[in-house]
Amino acid sequence: MTTGTTTSLPRNVYWFEVLLLTSLMLDCISVAFQDRTTIEPTMSAGVVAAANTIAAGLIMLLTYLVWLAAHARKNWARAVLTASLAFSVVSLAQIVSDSGIEPGLWIDIASCGLTLAGLYLSYTGDARGWFNG
Repeated sequence: MTTGTTTSLPRNVYWFEVLLLTSLMLDCISVAFQDRTTIEPTMSAGVVAAANTIAAGLIMLLTYLVWLAAHARKNWARAVLTASLAFSVVSLAQIVSDSGIEPGLWIDIASCGLTLAGLYLSYTGDARGWFNG
């Protein structure tokens, strides 16, 4: 019986993966407990279901990108995750400027913070040179 050689993740890449997956779990909680009472009168049940399905698909895609970055060492996946964080921060800033900080937004703010910390770790320390392009 032969075993393949496995390369252990650098510490910063390991924490990058942990923090981003934790962020995505928070995103799942945010979607699951999203207050739909204010939008349901103007949106049909089918539209709400479609929005939830798209959110779930996006979370699964981002999870795959985290795996590609951490384990397949794909720098482009890390770049897509970085761009995704930028879009999330802009979107969150617009929501806060329109309606203020509501209780449900704290989960989204925490998610962005975890993603920022994880991405920072992926660009620093022993993570340098891990990603091959």
